[in-house]
Amino acid sequence: MKSASEGAFFFDELKEVIPIDKALSILSSYFGYTSFRTGQENAINNVLEGKDTLCVMPTGGGKSVCYQVPALVMEGTVLVVSPLISLMKDQVDALHQIGIPAAYINSTLSTEEYFGTMEIAAEGGYRLLYVAPERFESQSFVQQINRMKIPMIAIDEAHCISQWGHDFRPSYRMMSRVIQSFEKRPVVLALTATATPAVRDDICEQLHIESDHTVMTGFERSNLTFSVIKGQDREKFVKDYVKKNEGEAGIIYAATRKAVDQVHAMLERTGVKVARYHAGLSDVFRQTEQDRFLMDEATVMVATNAFGMGIDKSNIRYVIHYQMPKNMESYYQEAGRAGRDGLDSECTLLFSSQDVITQRFLIDQSQDSQRIPAELEKLQSMIDYCHTESCLQKFIIAYFGESEIEDCGRCANCTDTRERFEVTVEVQKVLSCVIRMGQRFGKTMIAQVLTGSRNKKVLEFGFDKLTTYGLMKERNAKDVSDFIEFIISENFLGVENGQFPIIYVTEQGKDVLTGKVKVFRKGSVETKQITKEDPLFNQLRALRMKLAQEAGVPPFVVFSDKTLRDMAAKMPVTEEAFLEVNGVGAAKLERYGEVFMEEIKSYSAELV
Repeated sequence: MKSASEGAFFFDELKEVIPIDKALSILSSYFGYTSFRTGQENAINNVLEGKDTLCVMPTGGGKSVCYQVPALVMEGTVLVVSPLISLMKDQVDALHQIGIPAAYINSTLSTEEYFGTMEIAAEGGYRLLYVAPERFESQSFVQQINRMKIPMIAIDEAHCISQWGHDFRPSYRMMSRVIQSFEKRPVVLALTATATPAVRDDICEQLHIESDHTVMTGFERSNLTFSVIKGQDREKFVKDYVKKNEGEAGIIYAATRKAVDQVHAMLERTGVKVARYHAGLSDVFRQTEQDRFLMDEATVMVATNAFGMGIDKSNIRYVIHYQMPKNMESYYQEAGRAGRDGLDSECTLLFSSQDVITQRFLIDQSQDSQRIPAELEKLQSMIDYCHTESCLQKFIIAYFGESEIEDCGRCANCTDTRERFEVTVEVQKVLSCVIRMGQRFGKTMIAQVLTGSRNKKVLEFGFDKLTTYGLMKERNAKDVSDFIEFIISENFLGVENGQFPIIYVTEQGKDVLTGKVKVFRKGSVETKQITKEDPLFNQLRALRMKLAQEAGVPPFVVFSDKTLRDMAAKMPVTEEAFLEVNGVGAAKLERYGEVFMEEIKSYSAELV
């Protein structure tokens, strides 16, 4: 294996290691932060010393700073490899806002734009150049970048290089060969948010990174609150939640296009500014919907997992999974899109037994049959997460290989104080009905029999003659269906996979029927408002929207919610005080300082 020092050619020319003080000065003057986050300084130190490095940080942990700051220290242009077109644009827009020359090369550029960008890049006109991995399939492109002065290659979403990862992309496998092709080999920084121990080992092996040059900050996101909700009406929960958090940005993920369309239509009927995104929509429509969400013109995005990779929107306050995703990597990456600015945010998973069948079907449709056993194993971990009664954050972190961790004290399992009610008799009614129906029907038919439906099928099968017919007629079929979901989640009923999901009584269920086990159910989870009202923050947010529209950039590119919250708290009216606001550097002061300080003065005058 080639050592990292062999590849770090520019550092021999510099003769001495660049002090971290210079990097800290850049962080302050350009990005407006007075100190590095956990792990950032170690990663930056490593690359400035010429060490190839793997950086594992959770979504929102600040990975981009680990290559953006060195790009302003090193001579030449840092190459950033990313599979995410939307992320490239967002990051380049954000860098332009703070006065850093950057560009991207991807399929959205015309031929003229491509050659124009490459001409400027060849002249050293950019500090950072973002490139899609597929671009390296072009020999002429590889030859062009070989003539440029490239001190570092940052490989974002590095888990895509591993066949053990949840999002393996063959184009990433070329990176090792491309790196070796340089006459003067750049230092390599691989970055990812979701990597199990096996994936981390594979990344290091593929990119020739020494394992002790791995910077891991821990997977915990201390500003996120996790919860799993089972056996409740999903539509009602989502409707109530979105209404109570009107004005806050959120993403609702669903496993299928059909579910996305249904949830989108339901929210649209209630007057919510909602967008949708899935692979069944045209490219133009998807881009328009994504732009509406990024520009805060739509507050809620309903989407399949086709949406979100590389979305740099920092002010997402909640992520709801309307259906269970297929693995923990996908779940944590998607949930982690909440609270990228560090403010408190919520991640809620609404579980139904049908989700397991849906995901097994989607895995079976996978083109690579060799990956199916591994995918089913990952799915089982996701199912276990939905049923655990221990700390949810701890469960996630343990999955990614961290041990000796404390309960988070924030998740729904850690803070659950709901009262428990005994429901043994009601459960026995359902179990008895399932047995009397021959254990060969699904949830809908069982609910219809229990509620005394005169449905044609119910009468054809003679189920109106059963002793369990109409036993729960005081409840509606939807409510009984939700109750059946609760019984399934407690493993008293099982679901047999097949073309139609058939429900049967488990061994634990038989113990309930014979009176050996009592069943208790907690009250429903109530929706709540995430953030407190703040009039000045709302005024500053409206001003940010106006300025963003004028500049043609997403509002979070102007200032993050965290910066606006800090601004509202400190109420700066001088340049010195404005620079003290978290996330304000010299470029942002010059561009926006005066107009925001005028808004604060106007607000203060109205209070007098």
